[in-house]
Amino acid sequence: MAVSWEESVESSINTIYLLFSAYLVFVMQLGFAMLCAGSVRAKNAMNILLTNVVDAVVGSISYYVFGFAFAFGTGSGSNSFIGTHFFALHDVPDGKYDYSFFLYQWAFAIAVAGITSGSIAERTQFSAYLIFSFFLSGFVYPIAAHWVWSSPGWLSPSGNNLFLGSGAIDFAGSGVVHLVGGIAGLWGAIIEGPRVGRFDAFGKPVIMRGHNATLVVLGTFLLWFGWFGFNPGSFDEIVVAYPDSVGQGNWTAIGRTAVTTTLAGSMAGITTLFGQRLLVGHWDALAVCNGVLGGFVAITSGCSVVEPWAAIICGFVAAWVLIGLNILAAKYRFDDPLEAAQLHGGCGAWGLIFTGLFAKEEFIIQAYDGGKAGVSRPYGLLLGGGWALVGAQFVELIAIVGWVTVTMGPLFYALHTLRLLRISIDEEVAGLDISSHGGYAYHDQIEETRAPQRYNDYLLMNS
Repeated sequence: MAVSWEESVESSINTIYLLFSAYLVFVMQLGFAMLCAGSVRAKNAMNILLTNVVDAVVGSISYYVFGFAFAFGTGSGSNSFIGTHFFALHDVPDGKYDYSFFLYQWAFAIAVAGITSGSIAERTQFSAYLIFSFFLSGFVYPIAAHWVWSSPGWLSPSGNNLFLGSGAIDFAGSGVVHLVGGIAGLWGAIIEGPRVGRFDAFGKPVIMRGHNATLVVLGTFLLWFGWFGFNPGSFDEIVVAYPDSVGQGNWTAIGRTAVTTTLAGSMAGITTLFGQRLLVGHWDALAVCNGVLGGFVAITSGCSVVEPWAAIICGFVAAWVLIGLNILAAKYRFDDPLEAAQLHGGCGAWGLIFTGLFAKEEFIIQAYDGGKAGVSRPYGLLLGGGWALVGAQFVELIAIVGWVTVTMGPLFYALHTLRLLRISIDEEVAGLDISSHGGYAYHDQIEETRAPQRYNDYLLMNS
């Protein structure tokens, strides 16, 4: 069937929009790299940068060969639990799952591994990163994505048989992306144990600050920038007019999604700013950066289906979730250098619940039913929408935590048992850069290590 000129133009614009969104999400890898590098000690900077590169390159191969098939496979073996058509990139149903869609989903997949890498930074063997990154990007994350984002998925809000009549609304991945990465990091950090020196002989936490606040702030703003592809870009298409809503289309919902994303992150940042001031007695720029990111993580689930005022509530609670989990982590001697498990896991879980409480029916219909008139859907509990949606959100939360636990937990434990997970104490004290990568990230560090020898040489020459 011939395609009209108007349809061709619309398709081109939608493709450009989706690709541009994919590029924005990919920029988040740079944000992760800068955030992680600044948050670790200088002696481990080169190592954490390399792990971020590995997450991208290994994730690309594993997601192409296996991951995309598990997430969106449409072969005869597909069912509501798992996609099974390998190399599904070449099986294009309804013209939707094309190359640009693959690239966008790939950018999400490699972000998950980056989250987990932060939790086990500064004490992990490099080979372990290669193994868990491949497994997480190629199998664990894609199954969760299939459940919620693929039409046959049992939790999908877009399928024919909606779970609890609603399906779980996780628009851009508070659960599918962030909770998966956070829980994987949780198990990795628990099984590895804390870094040497993180807690004293009495179990009290010892502050181990990152070496470069500039990189942390730079990474935060890069992630903020990328989130405008992460959340608004999840609409896939920009040129879609709602048939029963005059003057509205995806472009109206896309603009609102960008606003809710901004407000949630901003409110979380402000709340963390004053919250930390009350708790520790001074302004903490690095804590504010993590607070902003916690707000973004939380709003990612409901960004397209809530009002801007609700996004402010989301960010406010997300900040306290992060602060509270950090206090618990210190109390129970849990060591996560990037606060990734608390931030992505805790705030991701809150984001799922928040959506079940505040999602607006009109916006749900816009996002999932093309704005059709006469459609009724369960919506936020606190807005009078009943328990169906919030129930589906809780089920997604429990399902993802369980799934990641039974897959990544045994993997990390197996690596630990085989002594492939953690480096030796001597290597950890010396730093991963010099013990595993042949040198330091900064020239000044090399000079510092040579200084004692130069001083001895000077004494010898002038004796």
